[in-house]
Amino acid sequence: MFLTGCGVRKSVDSAGNEITIIEREAFSLFGWRNVYWYAIMIITGLTLAFLFGLYIAGKIGFDKNALYDGIIFGALLGILGARLWYVAFAWDEGNFTFAKIFTGFLDEEGGLAIHGAVFAAGIFAYFFAKKRKLDIYKLGEMFAPGFLIGQVFGRWGNFFNQEAHGGPIASTVAEGRAFLERLHLPRFIIDQMYIRENGVTTYMHPTFLYESLWNFVGLMIIIIVRRFSKKYWMGDAVLFYLVWYGAGRFMIESIRTDALTFKLFGMTFRTAQVVSVIMMIAGLTLFILRRVFKIYPRSYIEIVNEVKAQKQAAAQN
Repeated sequence: MFLTGCGVRKSVDSAGNEITIIEREAFSLFGWRNVYWYAIMIITGLTLAFLFGLYIAGKIGFDKNALYDGIIFGALLGILGARLWYVAFAWDEGNFTFAKIFTGFLDEEGGLAIHGAVFAAGIFAYFFAKKRKLDIYKLGEMFAPGFLIGQVFGRWGNFFNQEAHGGPIASTVAEGRAFLERLHLPRFIIDQMYIRENGVTTYMHPTFLYESLWNFVGLMIIIIVRRFSKKYWMGDAVLFYLVWYGAGRFMIESIRTDALTFKLFGMTFRTAQVVSVIMMIAGLTLFILRRVFKIYPRSYIEIVNEVKAQKQAAAQN
């Protein structure tokens, strides 16, 4: 067969509840190569971000041909940046070979750090816009929501891998499951959070879900505010992303058990929290400076209406 399913695994938790664990492998190609849910979710996020970017490009008058190039190269560099960031801070325990550095995340291990993607894609976007003489504010208005879309779906890759989760919810398995049930989560999510770590098997905080929902809310805020508020300027999505994602990641990172860390002055810091603070400070500072000095003070609504009028005029001629 061309495709064979990899399925699920039935089990029972220590409190006697029957659970179903979804395998990391989504399916197998000819029984030779496993395709993992992690890779599928990453690709899904990138695809939807690209389609959303195309939609916005049409509304704000951005060159779609340039966007095609930008998305392709930006996505590749973003993934590379995310991988290298992860490898850099997980080197001691990663046992990385040269090949594994660049391909490991496609298999069962995962291993992408979003902050690396943000920096790599951000640097690329700046030079790409400068070389092509593109409007960097319009480019940012497409890229920032695209990051949120990618992260909404990408975090579900962590779900299937049973990684990037928080610590034990409660002191007993029964209490941990009861907590998740009170949140009215679907059973497949609750079951998948029954994870073994450091010799203990219990229900862990679904931080993947917390972050996925946080990013979804942020995406909705951008979509709604820029549609109805003239105070929302073109390019504000980037500044909002820096603050919104930085705040959410800082809070969620505090309960994760697999945080990347570094030592400085004899103290251990969580890398993601330090970077998140920098992101929030940068976003707020740039937002204030932009308002004070009126840097590109054109509202999203104004530009959308302008492009719409141009299209209507062209259709009449």
